[in-house]
Amino acid sequence: MKASNFFIGLATGLAAGAAATLFSTPQSGEDLRTSVKTASSDWKEKLADVKEQVNQLKESVNHLKIEAKTQIPPAMDGLKQSMAEWQEGTAPAKEHLQLEIMAIQNAIEELQKSISKDKKEDKDDDKKYVKNEEFNEIETEDDKKVSQ
Repeated sequence: MKASNFFIGLATGLAAGAAATLFSTPQSGEDLRTSVKTASSDWKEKLADVKEQVNQLKESVNHLKIEAKTQIPPAMDGLKQSMAEWQEGTAPAKEHLQLEIMAIQNAIEELQKSISKDKKEDKDDDKKYVKNEEFNEIETEDDKKVSQ
């Protein structure tokens, strides 16, 4: 909605309200004419003030447009340049961090292999122990039979 449409509607509504108030009051014809003339001159002054304020608002908007056109592009260029400098400055640190992450990942893989290898050796040792125990039990049963 445009500001000028709003102010035109506001002025029209105020004029209609004033006219309705003037015509609904009990006055003589001469008093009514005098009141209407006074009210119309007051409304003309108020309407002129509204027009002046609308023009000032338009000027302010135009001034803001010009300011935005002159101020925003240099600010954006400055931001882009700062961002590029920051990226250049952090690039070595980024590469260093990536190398450290890869080293950590390799260390984790080696630990996983080592752990799985240790588990496998433990299982093999457990199997040997169980076989030795079974062998010992068989020997003891044979010893018992021989001694009897």
